[in-house]
Amino acid sequence: MTVFRRSTLFLALLFILAFAYIGGCRRAGVWLAKEDVPGHADAIILLMGNFPERVLQVYDTWESGQADRIIIVEEGMGAFAALESRGASIVSNSEQAVGSLVSLGIPRDSIILLPGNARSTLDEAYAVGKYLAGNNEADTLILVSSPAHMRRAHMIFKRTLRAMDKPVVIGCKPSSYSSFNGVKWWRRKEDIQTVFAEYIKIASFMLIEKHKLPE
Repeated sequence: MTVFRRSTLFLALLFILAFAYIGGCRRAGVWLAKEDVPGHADAIILLMGNFPERVLQVYDTWESGQADRIIIVEEGMGAFAALESRGASIVSNSEQAVGSLVSLGIPRDSIILLPGNARSTLDEAYAVGKYLAGNNEADTLILVSSPAHMRRAHMIFKRTLRAMDKPVVIGCKPSSYSSFNGVKWWRRKEDIQTVFAEYIKIASFMLIEKHKLPE
Protein backbone atom coordinates (compact mmCIF):
# COMPACT_ATOMS: atom_id res chain seq x y z
CA MET A 1 0.00 0.00 0.00
CA THR A 2 1.38 3.42 -0.95
CA VAL A 3 1.92 6.23 1.56
CA PHE A 4 -0.91 8.17 -0.09
CA ARG A 5 -3.35 5.29 0.35
CA ARG A 6 -2.25 4.76 3.94
CA SER A 7 -2.84 8.44 4.67
CA THR A 8 -6.21 8.40 2.90
CA LEU A 9 -7.28 5.30 4.80
CA PHE A 10 -6.20 6.85 8.09
CA LEU A 11 -8.15 10.06 7.41
CA ALA A 12 -11.20 8.05 6.35
CA LEU A 13 -11.06 6.08 9.57
CA LEU A 14 -10.84 9.28 11.61
CA PHE A 15 -13.89 10.60 9.76
CA ILE A 16 -15.85 7.39 10.34
CA LEU A 17 -14.97 7.28 14.02
CA ALA A 18 -15.80 10.96 14.47
CA PHE A 19 -19.17 10.42 12.79
CA ALA A 20 -19.87 7.39 14.94
CA TYR A 21 -18.95 9.30 18.13
CA ILE A 22 -20.66 12.62 17.39
CA GLY A 23 -23.70 11.76 15.32
CA GLY A 24 -24.38 8.07 15.34
CA CYS A 25 -22.43 6.27 18.04
CA ARG A 26 -25.48 4.45 19.31
CA ARG A 27 -26.51 3.44 15.80
CA ALA A 28 -23.07 2.37 14.59
CA GLY A 29 -23.82 -1.28 15.36
CA VAL A 30 -27.40 -1.19 14.09
CA TRP A 31 -26.28 0.29 10.75
CA LEU A 32 -23.96 -2.66 10.17
CA ALA A 33 -26.77 -5.20 10.56
CA LYS A 34 -28.51 -4.40 7.28
CA GLU A 35 -31.76 -6.33 6.83
CA ASP A 36 -33.79 -6.14 3.64
CA VAL A 37 -35.40 -9.38 2.52
CA PRO A 38 -37.35 -9.65 -0.76
CA GLY A 39 -40.58 -11.62 -0.79
CA HIS A 40 -38.96 -14.43 -2.75
CA ALA A 41 -35.46 -14.96 -4.12
CA ASP A 42 -33.86 -17.31 -6.61
CA ALA A 43 -31.21 -18.35 -4.11
CA ILE A 44 -29.88 -17.88 -0.59
CA ILE A 45 -26.14 -17.21 -0.38
CA LEU A 46 -24.58 -18.67 2.76
CA LEU A 47 -21.45 -16.63 3.45
CA MET A 48 -18.78 -18.58 5.26
CA GLY A 49 -17.29 -17.52 8.57
CA ASN A 50 -19.10 -18.25 11.82
CA PHE A 51 -21.11 -20.87 10.01
CA PRO A 52 -23.20 -22.44 12.84
CA GLU A 53 -25.23 -19.25 13.41
CA ARG A 54 -25.40 -18.64 9.66
CA VAL A 55 -26.46 -22.20 8.84
CA LEU A 56 -29.35 -21.94 11.30
CA GLN A 57 -30.52 -18.69 9.69
CA VAL A 58 -30.24 -20.16 6.20
CA TYR A 59 -32.40 -23.08 7.26
CA ASP A 60 -35.05 -20.78 8.75
CA THR A 61 -35.06 -18.63 5.61
CA TRP A 62 -35.34 -21.68 3.34
CA GLU A 63 -38.02 -23.26 5.55
CA SER A 64 -40.12 -20.09 5.34
CA GLY A 65 -40.22 -20.51 1.55
CA GLN A 66 -38.19 -17.40 0.69
CA ALA A 67 -35.94 -19.30 -1.73
CA ASP A 68 -35.63 -22.80 -3.19
CA ARG A 69 -31.86 -22.96 -3.66
CA ILE A 70 -28.88 -22.40 -1.39
CA ILE A 71 -25.45 -21.43 -2.71
CA ILE A 72 -22.21 -21.90 -0.79
CA VAL A 73 -18.74 -21.05 -2.10
CA GLU A 74 -15.99 -23.47 -1.11
CA GLU A 75 -13.93 -21.76 1.57
CA GLY A 76 -10.14 -21.61 1.33
CA MET A 77 -8.53 -23.20 4.38
CA GLY A 78 -4.85 -22.34 4.03
CA ALA A 79 -2.73 -25.46 4.54
CA PHE A 80 -5.74 -27.77 4.15
CA ALA A 81 -4.28 -29.39 1.01
CA ALA A 82 -0.94 -29.94 2.75
CA LEU A 83 -2.68 -31.74 5.61
CA GLU A 84 -4.59 -33.92 3.18
CA SER A 85 -1.38 -34.77 1.33
CA ARG A 86 0.00 -36.12 4.61
CA GLY A 87 -2.98 -38.38 5.11
CA ALA A 88 -4.99 -36.23 7.50
CA SER A 89 -8.75 -36.62 7.12
CA ILE A 90 -10.37 -33.21 7.53
CA VAL A 91 -13.82 -32.00 6.58
CA SER A 92 -13.79 -28.43 5.29
CA ASN A 93 -16.01 -25.76 6.81
CA SER A 94 -17.99 -25.61 3.57
CA GLU A 95 -18.63 -29.35 3.60
CA GLN A 96 -19.65 -29.15 7.27
CA ALA A 97 -22.12 -26.40 6.39
CA VAL A 98 -23.61 -28.54 3.60
CA GLY A 99 -23.82 -31.55 5.91
CA SER A 100 -25.51 -29.50 8.63
CA LEU A 101 -28.14 -28.16 6.23
CA VAL A 102 -28.88 -31.66 4.95
CA SER A 103 -29.15 -32.93 8.55
CA LEU A 104 -31.68 -30.18 9.26
CA GLY A 105 -33.83 -31.46 6.40
CA ILE A 106 -32.82 -29.53 3.28
CA PRO A 107 -32.50 -31.81 0.21
CA ARG A 108 -28.90 -32.12 -0.99
CA ASP A 109 -29.93 -31.26 -4.55
CA SER A 110 -31.20 -27.88 -3.31
CA ILE A 111 -27.66 -26.94 -2.19
CA ILE A 112 -25.07 -25.75 -4.71
CA LEU A 113 -21.44 -25.88 -3.56
CA LEU A 114 -19.37 -23.69 -5.87
CA PRO A 115 -15.61 -24.10 -6.32
CA GLY A 116 -13.67 -21.02 -5.37
CA ASN A 117 -11.15 -21.57 -2.58
CA ALA A 118 -12.55 -18.31 -1.21
CA ARG A 119 -10.53 -16.42 1.37
CA SER A 120 -12.75 -13.34 1.57
CA THR A 121 -16.25 -12.05 0.92
CA LEU A 122 -14.92 -10.52 -2.30
CA ASP A 123 -13.80 -13.99 -3.46
CA GLU A 124 -17.26 -15.34 -2.68
CA ALA A 125 -18.87 -12.53 -4.68
CA TYR A 126 -16.66 -13.32 -7.68
CA ALA A 127 -17.52 -17.02 -7.51
CA VAL A 128 -21.25 -16.29 -7.31
CA GLY A 129 -20.95 -13.84 -10.21
CA LYS A 130 -19.31 -16.50 -12.38
CA TYR A 131 -22.08 -18.93 -11.50
CA LEU A 132 -24.79 -16.39 -12.31
CA ALA A 133 -23.18 -15.72 -15.69
CA GLY A 134 -24.34 -19.17 -16.75
CA ASN A 135 -27.71 -18.93 -15.01
CA ASN A 136 -29.42 -15.89 -16.43
CA GLU A 137 -32.76 -16.73 -14.82
CA ALA A 138 -31.41 -15.86 -11.37
CA ASP A 139 -31.93 -12.18 -10.61
CA THR A 140 -32.70 -12.05 -6.87
CA LEU A 141 -30.45 -13.20 -4.02
CA ILE A 142 -30.60 -13.23 -0.23
CA LEU A 143 -27.27 -12.94 1.57
CA VAL A 144 -27.11 -14.61 4.98
CA SER A 145 -24.30 -13.74 7.34
CA SER A 146 -23.53 -12.55 10.86
CA PRO A 147 -25.23 -9.22 11.67
CA ALA A 148 -22.08 -7.08 11.85
CA HIS A 149 -20.85 -8.46 8.50
CA MET A 150 -24.11 -7.80 6.66
CA ARG A 151 -23.62 -4.19 5.52
CA ARG A 152 -20.14 -4.83 4.13
CA ALA A 153 -21.22 -8.06 2.44
CA HIS A 154 -24.02 -6.21 0.65
CA MET A 155 -21.62 -3.48 -0.51
CA ILE A 156 -19.16 -6.04 -1.85
CA PHE A 157 -21.73 -8.18 -3.66
CA LYS A 158 -23.56 -5.21 -5.15
CA ARG A 159 -20.39 -3.60 -6.49
CA THR A 160 -18.76 -6.85 -7.64
CA LEU A 161 -21.79 -8.24 -9.47
CA ARG A 162 -22.39 -4.90 -11.15
CA ALA A 163 -18.75 -4.85 -12.31
CA MET A 164 -19.27 -8.37 -13.69
CA ASP A 165 -22.35 -7.15 -15.59
CA LYS A 166 -24.68 -9.17 -13.33
CA PRO A 167 -26.93 -6.55 -11.72
CA VAL A 168 -29.27 -8.44 -9.42
CA VAL A 169 -31.52 -7.61 -6.48
CA ILE A 170 -29.55 -8.40 -3.33
CA GLY A 171 -31.45 -8.89 -0.09
CA CYS A 172 -29.88 -9.26 3.35
CA LYS A 173 -30.85 -11.49 6.26
CA PRO A 174 -28.56 -11.22 9.31
CA SER A 175 -28.52 -14.25 11.57
CA SER A 176 -30.83 -13.97 14.55
CA TYR A 177 -28.68 -16.60 16.31
CA SER A 178 -25.71 -14.27 16.74
CA SER A 179 -24.69 -12.92 20.15
CA PHE A 180 -23.81 -9.56 18.59
CA ASN A 181 -25.86 -6.72 20.10
CA GLY A 182 -25.96 -3.91 17.56
CA VAL A 183 -28.23 -1.75 19.71
CA LYS A 184 -25.86 -1.68 22.70
CA TRP A 185 -22.61 -2.68 21.06
CA TRP A 186 -20.46 -0.55 23.39
CA ARG A 187 -21.33 -2.69 26.44
CA ARG A 188 -19.30 -5.76 25.49
CA LYS A 189 -15.63 -5.91 24.57
CA GLU A 190 -16.33 -8.44 21.80
CA ASP A 191 -18.98 -6.22 20.19
CA ILE A 192 -16.75 -3.14 20.41
CA GLN A 193 -13.95 -5.01 18.64
CA THR A 194 -16.38 -6.30 16.01
CA VAL A 195 -17.81 -2.85 15.23
CA PHE A 196 -14.39 -1.19 14.94
CA ALA A 197 -13.06 -4.03 12.78
CA GLU A 198 -16.04 -3.84 10.42
CA TYR A 199 -15.74 -0.08 9.92
CA ILE A 200 -12.05 -0.49 9.12
CA LYS A 201 -12.87 -3.24 6.59
CA ILE A 202 -15.61 -1.11 5.03
CA ALA A 203 -13.18 1.80 4.67
CA SER A 204 -10.61 -0.55 3.13
CA PHE A 205 -13.11 -1.82 0.59
CA MET A 206 -14.37 1.64 -0.34
CA LEU A 207 -10.89 3.14 -0.68
CA ILE A 208 -8.87 0.25 -2.08
CA GLU A 209 -10.56 -2.99 -3.17
CA LYS A 210 -13.53 -1.27 -4.81
CA HIS A 211 -11.31 0.62 -7.23
CA LYS A 212 -9.61 -2.56 -8.41
CA LEU A 213 -12.89 -3.82 -9.86
CA PRO A 214 -13.62 -3.13 -13.53
CA GLU A 215 -15.96 -0.23 -14.19
